[in-house]
Amino acid sequence: MNIISIILLLWSITSAASAPIAKPSCQENCGGVAIPYPFGIGTSKDCYLDEWFRIDCRHTNSTTSANYSRQVPFLKSVDLELLSISHLDHGVGSGTQSVKVKSPVTFFSCEGKETRQPPNLTGSPFIYSQRDNIFIAVGCDLIASMRSDHGPVASCGSICQNNTDGDNGNCFDSNGCCQGNLQTSIEFPHFSIDEIPSNVSTSDAKGDCKYAFLVDYYWFKNNLTKDMDSVPVVLDWMLNVDKYREIFSEGFREKSDPNRNQSTPFCTSNISDWTTRYNPKALICTCPSGTDGNPYLLQPCEGLGSGVGLLLLLIGAWLVHKIVKKRKIIARKKMFFKRNGGLLLEQQLSSGKVNVDKIKLFNSKELDKSTNNFSIDRILGQGGQGTVYKGMLADGIIVAVKKSKMVDTSMLSEFINEVVILSQINHRNVVQIMGCCLETEVPLLVYEFIPNGTLSQYIQEQIEEFPLTWDIRLQIATEIAGALSYLHSASSFPIYHRDIKSANILLDEKYRAKIADFGTSRSISIDQTHLTTCVHGTFGYLDPEYFQSSQFTEKSDVYSFGVVLVELLTGQKPISAVTCSQEEEYRSLATYFITSMQEDRLFNVVDARVLEEGSETEIQVVANLARRCLNLNGRNRPTMREVTSELEAVQMSRKPPISAEQNSEGVDFVEDDSVGHWDVESLTEVSDSY
Repeated sequence: MNIISIILLLWSITSAASAPIAKPSCQENCGGVAIPYPFGIGTSKDCYLDEWFRIDCRHTNSTTSANYSRQVPFLKSVDLELLSISHLDHGVGSGTQSVKVKSPVTFFSCEGKETRQPPNLTGSPFIYSQRDNIFIAVGCDLIASMRSDHGPVASCGSICQNNTDGDNGNCFDSNGCCQGNLQTSIEFPHFSIDEIPSNVSTSDAKGDCKYAFLVDYYWFKNNLTKDMDSVPVVLDWMLNVDKYREIFSEGFREKSDPNRNQSTPFCTSNISDWTTRYNPKALICTCPSGTDGNPYLLQPCEGLGSGVGLLLLLIGAWLVHKIVKKRKIIARKKMFFKRNGGLLLEQQLSSGKVNVDKIKLFNSKELDKSTNNFSIDRILGQGGQGTVYKGMLADGIIVAVKKSKMVDTSMLSEFINEVVILSQINHRNVVQIMGCCLETEVPLLVYEFIPNGTLSQYIQEQIEEFPLTWDIRLQIATEIAGALSYLHSASSFPIYHRDIKSANILLDEKYRAKIADFGTSRSISIDQTHLTTCVHGTFGYLDPEYFQSSQFTEKSDVYSFGVVLVELLTGQKPISAVTCSQEEEYRSLATYFITSMQEDRLFNVVDARVLEEGSETEIQVVANLARRCLNLNGRNRPTMREVTSELEAVQMSRKPPISAEQNSEGVDFVEDDSVGHWDVESLTEVSDSY
């Protein structure tokens, strides 16, 4: 709800509270229509002035559901549905007050339609308003008129062209419809329609359905009347001073009367233009200037200042509530910032060892908007560390927003670690982080958006749009090996990824590989040979030596890469279910691959496309490299730098060699002739206490 709506609501509350409109213990509205005295609801004569002003509150079934009943007010004296009663001060100056009711449409020669003339209001306090109503007739080739007991009041004519049926619902500039202004107000309108002679007409629409009606001009401008049996009509109403003066005699005190309170309503006998014929002695009551209320109750009118004062008080209370709420939100964001590791991040940034320009702190509102409030249809993927959503920032940049799982204090260093490590990496085969948000209940990371999914999808699902040729597999393997070599040998603080797997390798718009998800990564000092931590990783990729000792080394990443290399060779999953002796067991791809090589069955497990496109020598070289990476003794595994060199050699041996030009599959590749550049000299070590 915006502030304008709230102010209007408060104003209605203050108005309702300060200015009663009905007599005590009488119902003030029916079906959402306010009923001020002298009108009144029900059978109690104390609630309305006389039978002319009695309102029946009836229950009718909804047009959309027979089981739904709604209240509808009816002006009982003329049996017309009541739509509204104008503000009682409406008549100040003009001597008129009005109600809006539903009046029947009068049909002529319309099958299934009854010809009903509007009600006769003669002798009542009501009269059809000249000021607010307009006469309308619909149909082709007609002359329509509206008369009263005193003669013609309005008329119009319509001629159709090209057999237009004329039922356009709105007369303004439309064919087959005409309108006429009322010459005077009227008590009993009577409609008639005559057809234009054939020698005048240009259409053959003789005998067609035609209809006429009196209607509220302002309503008719914006609404169609086609297929409607009734339309809104405005009735002016006024009291005869001879009949009602005694009842309202208290209001006829002179303004100078010392016994008269300045907020007391006063009544006068005005003569207005429209009443001279029907009601020459009209009584009207009003509130003094600067006050508001129902003068016909003859109770002191409320000063407008008191209502405004209460309104201002309520607005002030609302503003205070908004300020308090905003402060609570700010305090809550500060609490989340601290809980999500904000102080730890600030400590890292203030150390001078981290490139501050590479870490942007996003606000929660910006990321909520970018992801459509983290809509489920924006999810790109889910993992052990959290859920990743696709988002678009205000400047149109597409990003991936990682919403971490609920964290506790033991996981803060893990999250901040990913922010710090990724912000300092500058390598084309590593996903770049753009910033983070710590003021939400769970921390958020913002990455560059990588559009073509994960490597595991292409290996396991065999996506036809981009088949994994032997050349492409070698290219991806070389790119990932180069990125890991860069991380392991970067500056004085090498980085261990600790969760290398095909699901953490993304492919960009040119299908270049990028390493992602550094949530469990660690940086170590140059003189360290390993990290002692709780075991993290994914089964099927987990280094058995690390699993047993809890000591993670750079060779543990080499082992995980070896599994990815075997995936590229075989197209199989790292862990798969097999049936043995009618029981289902799980098989490790790494173990199965090494056994197959030992039994000289390598080419039985290699993917068919690899066998078709690669030479036996190339396949054997890559397989032997993978076997060395999977050695159970970490010391016997090659370094990632050695792995990169051997893969590059295999690429170079192929004819034609892979270059920056398009390969046979039409995809651009760029030779990885460098491993990128580190932007700072060092990274601070992060606690492993979790």
